[in-house]
Amino acid sequence: MPNTQKAIKATYFSIIGNTLLAVIKGVAGYFGNSYALIADAIESTTDIFASFLVLFGIKYSNKPPDENHPYGHGRAEPLITFLVVGFLIASAVFIASESFHNINTPHELPKPFTLFVLGAIIIWKEISFQIVMKKSIETKSSSLKADAWHHRNDAITSIAAFIGISIALFFGKGYEAADDWAAIVASVFILYNCYKIFRPALGEIMDEHLYHDLENEIKRISNEVTGVICIEKCFIRKAGMKYHVDLHVMVDGNKSVKEGHDIAHCLKDTLRNELFELGHVLIHIEPNFESIVL
Repeated sequence: MPNTQKAIKATYFSIIGNTLLAVIKGVAGYFGNSYALIADAIESTTDIFASFLVLFGIKYSNKPPDENHPYGHGRAEPLITFLVVGFLIASAVFIASESFHNINTPHELPKPFTLFVLGAIIIWKEISFQIVMKKSIETKSSSLKADAWHHRNDAITSIAAFIGISIALFFGKGYEAADDWAAIVASVFILYNCYKIFRPALGEIMDEHLYHDLENEIKRISNEVTGVICIEKCFIRKAGMKYHVDLHVMVDGNKSVKEGHDIAHCLKDTLRNELFELGHVLIHIEPNFESIVL
């Protein structure tokens, strides 16, 4: 299955799961007197919109190159990731502000059944994180990775809510605010994970070299191609799910222009056949006169 289809299926999985959980959390939080659970529902609701953004980004970034975008539309993906991070920050700030307000507002203790709801949610969200993260690694999708971290963030807010409700129920009257403090702690974790999502996407936009394993694999394959003496330079930049590569290749300086051209084409075809994640491969031939026998 092409990477694009894998990513799209994983995103639909996120949308359906987040929609169901947002409803379950909202209903359980309302009837169970738990603002931490309601805050959790709010976070899941933002996840739904964020997943739709990811879906749009994946589809748009995989549009073929055109006259105005000769390298394709892959840079749309990290831009979508920035928007997803914005959704997360907004939800964290909203949850924290509402929790501070509720701390000073008298309210009832949460209902015990909310713990069972949260326990099931925590397990499901961690499973969802593992599934979507696996797909993001397979597809090399930064926005899908951000979507995976949405699931992990949801699990974290649910764990915080579980702890807060447990404290409130165990100690009883006077500890109702433990539920709200749990929501505040969860919002801090969300903000921390925002940075973890944002940083790689920023590196992608800035063409930061973060792909040492891929560089080593390109050099290994290149050195096995007949006529290639060595790789002088290898520059890699990521756009969407593809990696664009610029290579400076050393060949025997005694070879003709056509022979150097043929080596470059053979190398390019070999790399594209063995590394399906590569996009544009630009090869510059450098003559090595040390190999000439006088």
